[in-house]
Amino acid sequence: MTESNSSSAAAPQRPLRIGDIAPGFQARSTLGAVRLSDYRGRWLVFFSHPADFTPVCTSEFVSIAKAADAFAALDCGLLGLSVDSLYSHLAWVRAIRQRFGVTIPFPIVEDPSMVIGRAYGMIEPHSDDSSAVRATYFIDPEGVIRAMTWYPLNVGRSVAEMLRMVAALQRTAGNDVLAPEGWRIGDDLLMPPAQDQHAVLAGEDEHWFYRTTADAK
Repeated sequence: MTESNSSSAAAPQRPLRIGDIAPGFQARSTLGAVRLSDYRGRWLVFFSHPADFTPVCTSEFVSIAKAADAFAALDCGLLGLSVDSLYSHLAWVRAIRQRFGVTIPFPIVEDPSMVIGRAYGMIEPHSDDSSAVRATYFIDPEGVIRAMTWYPLNVGRSVAEMLRMVAALQRTAGNDVLAPEGWRIGDDLLMPPAQDQHAVLAGEDEHWFYRTTADAK
């Protein structure tokens, strides 16, 4: 998708899925103009929130800001978005620093026209607000969506799980290993199972479908 000089993003023909290229856009943010393509070459967590100055969103942004160094250690950028205006974002950022002593270090994109939210499927096509949106997209260095999570308005996301997701996606990107339930950096990984009967019967390991391996990285 090409990017224009104004805040824009084309609506997808179908809902976005894992493996799709993330729709490109350029828009204003709390840290200046942002293009999605600015993040090519590194991982990105792109996440929407229903509205500024709301309790759950505030708790999320404070926690994500505190974890910014942990995301940076994974060479992963952070990019927030809501339909609120840039000036609302700026007022909220200031209020968060005054209340919690935390400075939001990542950009928060404005989307008052909801064009970006609709392109990503964050907002229903005929909705006049984004009050039910709490979506997260995990985008790889090539701009491909590798995972998505959706939460309701009244439940906040887990920042620890966001970090775990990025680490697991990075570690399994080469398809040579799999991440088991609850995997964290340093834990054993799983080996892909044999894919045909000959390989299964020729081996001596009766647990061919569940083999672990140390995390070499």
